[in-house]
Amino acid sequence: MKTKDFFYDLPKELIAQDPIEKRDHARLLVLDKGSGEVLHKYFYDIVDELMPGDCLILNDSRVLPARIFGVREGSDTTVEFLLLTQKAPNIWEALARPGKKAKVGAKFSFGGDAMFGEVLDVLPDGNRIVKFDCEENFYSALEKIGKMPLPHYITHELIDCERYQTVYSRELGSVAAPTAGLHFTDDLLKKIKAKGVKIGFVTLHVGLGTFRPVKVADVLDHKMHAEHYEVPPHTATLIADTKKAGGRVVAVGTTSCRTLEAMFKEFGNVTPCEGWTDIFIYPGFKFKVIDALITNFHLPESTLIMLVSAFAGRDAVLSAYQTAVAEKYRFFSFGDAMFIR
Repeated sequence: MKTKDFFYDLPKELIAQDPIEKRDHARLLVLDKGSGEVLHKYFYDIVDELMPGDCLILNDSRVLPARIFGVREGSDTTVEFLLLTQKAPNIWEALARPGKKAKVGAKFSFGGDAMFGEVLDVLPDGNRIVKFDCEENFYSALEKIGKMPLPHYITHELIDCERYQTVYSRELGSVAAPTAGLHFTDDLLKKIKAKGVKIGFVTLHVGLGTFRPVKVADVLDHKMHAEHYEVPPHTATLIADTKKAGGRVVAVGTTSCRTLEAMFKEFGNVTPCEGWTDIFIYPGFKFKVIDALITNFHLPESTLIMLVSAFAGRDAVLSAYQTAVAEKYRFFSFGDAMFIR
């Protein structure tokens, strides 16, 4: 299976640079994975696509303002750090740019003197292990000095940082938003509940894999980076009860999908759990938990379009993407959505 098999042409002007004014007014392409039928709707129409007895599983991870800029001690050199994974209290794995200015032992000040950091180690892949020190709570300091880590393809400045958070985000830890959830509003969630659809939450902190493209020719040679996930007891019970009653488990986003399928792969059933997963889902994968998927439009040759292709079939997905391009849908993080049923 070749990475190039998941390529498609995308005009640059279709990459959404800004959030749509009203979250739930994004367009929604509905793909029936059985028949291949494609329908064109708006995201607020998702209420009509969900059925009483279904359960909707959302990722409640919240994006950290994980881009911080440090001035190296004894110089005026500025280095950008992107926090990736917390290793211990106030110790993080991070990307550093330019890396040559962040050698072991280098010390930095952030936000004036709001925070200090020291590079403890350089990992084989070039990531840094950095220890931070500040008088106040680390996350409080980060809220003051950090910036949102928007994907590289978004060049516009984000005016309202809450637009890169879902309305239900609460567990700090991601370096990118679970973007399929950006389309939901509180009012839309109320309408979904009123229809008899149950809502459950999982947590998967989106990590380094989001920023790293597939660089190998053969899909099977790609290695995913591990991300921390949690399935709480209430959600596990909700999923099990939904399955028993014949309802559908609808995952919101590839992160929710990966969390649920990682749970089943690890434990062989639906159960409360937490841990780290590097699950890589590509065509041939046998889904055990999810029955439908809400997702955005993903980058060509990415692990995310591979996951969607595993769920709906590569040919059907690429055909739907071609239709979306022809219909001038908006792509990627701030773009439009798909519902695959």
